[in-house]
Amino acid sequence: MRLRTIKRAGARASRDCMIVKLKHPDSRYERLHMEVNKPSVMAEVSELFARYEEALITNDVETLDEMFWNSPHTIRYGASENLYGYDAIAAFRAGRSPANLMRQQLRPRITTFGDDFAVTNTMFTRANAAGKVGRQSQTWVRTPQGWRITAAHVSVIEDPAEQS
Repeated sequence: MRLRTIKRAGARASRDCMIVKLKHPDSRYERLHMEVNKPSVMAEVSELFARYEEALITNDVETLDEMFWNSPHTIRYGASENLYGYDAIAAFRAGRSPANLMRQQLRPRITTFGDDFAVTNTMFTRANAAGKVGRQSQTWVRTPQGWRITAAHVSVIEDPAEQS
């Protein structure tokens, strides 16, 4: 499959927004046009990303649960747990300590693909974890119920900046 940019729009959009065309080498397959980082979709996902962060640091379990896809196919790999299915994720949230959840995000990134798919990534630090940096990634999909996280990953590593 070949990927190429077919249109860039506007000065700012030239870096952040593009329309791509996927063309399968076998011409029997349809061509797919997809806008990457479409401004309206970016705005939706950015708002949800901020809402998720606020719910996370305030331990708003109801909002966190609402933001995950209610499906046995949902996955969350955490810093010390592997959770398969919405029920396992909700149980983890319900039992999690509300202490020391504040964090500072570093280099948050959002990329949207078309109108219904997005990935978010951020690094973070916590005051109670000196010398460590966390990483979080999420896959968001627009479902009939709205945008939901279908897969998430959280890990913590030694801060590379402090290893030099």
